[in-house]
Amino acid sequence: MSIKENIREINEIKNEAAAKAGRNGDDILLVAVTKTRPYEDLNEAIDAGITDIGENKVQEIMDKYDFVKPVRWHLIGHLQTNKVKYIIDKVSMIHSVDSIKLAEEINKRAAQHNLTMDILIQVNAAQEESKFGITTDETENMIHYILKNCPNINIRGLMCIAPFEDNPEDVRIFFAQVKEQYDRFSKIQHERLDFKYLSMGMSHDFEVAIAEGSNLIRVGTAIFGARNYNKTV
Repeated sequence: MSIKENIREINEIKNEAAAKAGRNGDDILLVAVTKTRPYEDLNEAIDAGITDIGENKVQEIMDKYDFVKPVRWHLIGHLQTNKVKYIIDKVSMIHSVDSIKLAEEINKRAAQHNLTMDILIQVNAAQEESKFGITTDETENMIHYILKNCPNINIRGLMCIAPFEDNPEDVRIFFAQVKEQYDRFSKIQHERLDFKYLSMGMSHDFEVAIAEGSNLIRVGTAIFGARNYNKTV
């Protein structure tokens, strides 16, 4: 199937999953994850209706940025503090904020560009050593620190990467835990805290994530096929 056909199918599945959960599929943002994909594939996806692109690596954003049609860019992978400066004026949102040190650097660089950066706080609900993200217990402290000390950051919600399981039902519990946190912190009243996005679910588990409340799914393989690690631009 073509990229366009894959996107159509994913949107149909997304809408069906949303309907089962009593929600509107149009309220769930599909971010196309383009790790290792050439810029031609990104443009094909944009032509097929994709409005938001997610990249895992700063270098890939830098390599592709000038060749890709207008689109909202998301940094969804682990972000080193020394690389924030390269993408601060290119991305619309950073999903993977997992430390106060990183938040401080984002705030510093955003201030230099006279902008306010939207971020998501990455929660490692399963506490996997192989994945980044803070624990659910640490989330509150980070939110309050950022609101107090980082005026050039807007907190727009939470991001979760669940463990990979052959049966997506096995990770439902982790999605539910993060949704509980999302609902809790949504109640905080602050001008720079607006919980709009709960970023959960990828190609193999986004239906379960939607059932548990996700309103932003990050889909790569199901759109573009298996990754090609020999070509990035």
